[in-house]
Amino acid sequence: MPLNLAGKTAVLCTFLCVSVSIISIVKAEDPYRFFDWNVTYGFIYPLGVRQQGILINGQFPGPDIHSVTNDNLIINVYNSLDEPFLLSWNGIQQRRNSFEDGVIGTTCPIPPGKNFTYILQVKDQIGSFYYFPSLGFHKAAGAFGGIRILSRPRIPVPFDDPAGDYTILIGDWYLSNHTDLKAVLEGGRKLPFPDGILINGRGRNGYYLTVEQGKTYRLRISNVGLQNSLNFRIQNHKMKLVEVEGTHTLQTTYSSLDVHVGQSYSVLFTADQPGQDYYIVVTSRFTSTVLNTTGILHYSNSAGAVSGPFPGGPTIEVDWSLNQARSIRTNLTASGPRPNPQGSYHYGMINTTRTIIVANSAGQVNGKQRYGINSVSFIAPDTPMKIADYFKIQGVFKENGITDRPYGGGLYLDTAVLTVPYRAYVEIVFQNDEDILQSWHLDGYSFFVVGMDGGQWTTASRDQYNLRDAVARCTTQVYPNSWTAIYIPLDNVGMWNLRTEFWARQYLGQQFYLRVYTDSTSLRDEFPIPKNALLCGRASGRRTRPLLSIE
Repeated sequence: MPLNLAGKTAVLCTFLCVSVSIISIVKAEDPYRFFDWNVTYGFIYPLGVRQQGILINGQFPGPDIHSVTNDNLIINVYNSLDEPFLLSWNGIQQRRNSFEDGVIGTTCPIPPGKNFTYILQVKDQIGSFYYFPSLGFHKAAGAFGGIRILSRPRIPVPFDDPAGDYTILIGDWYLSNHTDLKAVLEGGRKLPFPDGILINGRGRNGYYLTVEQGKTYRLRISNVGLQNSLNFRIQNHKMKLVEVEGTHTLQTTYSSLDVHVGQSYSVLFTADQPGQDYYIVVTSRFTSTVLNTTGILHYSNSAGAVSGPFPGGPTIEVDWSLNQARSIRTNLTASGPRPNPQGSYHYGMINTTRTIIVANSAGQVNGKQRYGINSVSFIAPDTPMKIADYFKIQGVFKENGITDRPYGGGLYLDTAVLTVPYRAYVEIVFQNDEDILQSWHLDGYSFFVVGMDGGQWTTASRDQYNLRDAVARCTTQVYPNSWTAIYIPLDNVGMWNLRTEFWARQYLGQQFYLRVYTDSTSLRDEFPIPKNALLCGRASGRRTRPLLSIE
C-alpha cells in the first residue's frame, strides 16, 4: 500500500473512530465493532489445482463477522485488486440505509487502490448470514465469509448454548478464473457444469471438524455457490434445525438438509456415536451428474479413520425436497431479536394491498443470451439508482420500468425499477415454468414464505397458504414448474435488489430493484446519504455532508 494512501486511510479511520465514539457517548448508542480488510488476489488450491482467488486479509474464505443484535459494524475495505470491487451482505437488512447494501444499484464500486468504510447496523436481527462480492463474477473467485448475529444476553434462546459454533460455507466451484467465466457469459454462451463442491474453501476430505463425544454443536450452513442446490448430511448423525436466516424454527430433526443457493440454515447435532471419524457429505441436487465432496467429523477419542463409501442422499427427488421445505416452520413461542415472541406479529391476518407476479424470462438480445424478469433484462446504469434518486438525477433509471406481472412480450434491456409505497403489504408470487429449480433473494427484508406448490399459481392457490407459522427468511426456492408465494410488509424505505441467486443469470439481467418510496424526509423513515459515500457516474463532483459533522 502506498504510504500516502495508507496515511489517508489511517486518518479516515481515526476520524470515523472519533466521530462514532463521540456519538456513542452523546447518544448512548449500541456497541461498535471495527474491521479492517484488505482485498487481494492470491493463489488457492481448493480442488488440488492452483488457481487465482480473491482473498480478504490473505484468507479464503474470508474472516467471519461475529456480532450481537443492534451492533454497529464499521468495516473498512481496501481494494487491492486491479478492478472495481464491492461487498454485499446477504440477509443484513440495512434498516433505513440501502446506501450501504453493496450492490450496483445502491453503492458506487470501490476503485482499485482505494478504500471504502461500510457503516452497518444489524438492527433488530439475529441469526446466520454471509457476505459476498457482488460485482462482475467475483463471487466465483472467493471473498465470501460468514456472518453471525447472536442474541443479546437478556433475550432467551430456545436451546442450550452449544459446545461449539461453526460456520460451514458450501458451494459449487469452477477451476476456471472468474474473468474467463465472465468472458463466456459476455460471449453469449452458457457456463459449463461446475468442477466440484467446496466446504469452507476445501475439496474432498479437506475440511476437518473435531468434536468431543457427548457434546452438542451448532453448524451455520450457507450455500455460497453460483447455482446448484446442495444436500448436507453427517454420516450416522441427526441434525436438529433451530434457525433459518434470522428466524428460530420448530426444532425438527433431519437426516439430511437441502440448502438451496443463497440460503442459510443453523442446525444442532450431538456427537452421540461411537468414537471414530465420520463423513461430512455435500452433494448436488437436481443435476443429471451428481457432484459430491466430503469433509471429516473427527471425534477427539477416535479409534479409526473414515473408510468405504460415504452415505447416499437424495438426488433428483423434487417431492422429497418440497415436503422438507413445507416442514420448516417458525417457533411462535421463541423470542426473536426482542423479548416478544416471534408469533406476536400476525402476518396472516393482514390484507395485502398489491400482488406482484415474478416470472423468469430468457432469450437472445442483440445476438447474445440474456435473462430477465417479466420480459425485462436488467442493465446497470453508470450511477447507482439509489444515489441518483437521492440527488434527483434524471435519466438514470425508468421508474416503474418493469410490470408487476408478466405480459408475454419479448425480452428487452432496461434499468428496471418497480416503485411501491412505504408500508404497503405486498404479496409476491414467483412463477417458475422451467424444468430447473430456482432461487430468489430480496435485499433489505425478511419475508414470510406462505406457500409453494407445483403448476400455475392462481388466486385459488391462496386457499393453501400457511397464514400462521410460515418461516420468515430472505431467500426462497421455487421448484421446477412450480410457484412460491411470499408476504412482505414494506417497512424499510430504500432501493432493494430482487434477484435470482443463479449468478450467471443474475449477471445476464435476471434482477430488478424494488423502490420502497415515501415523500417523508424524516430520519425515522430513512437516513440521508452516508457522509463517506463514494460518488460516481453522474453523481461525481457532488457533495455529501461534512465527514466530521455529528448532527
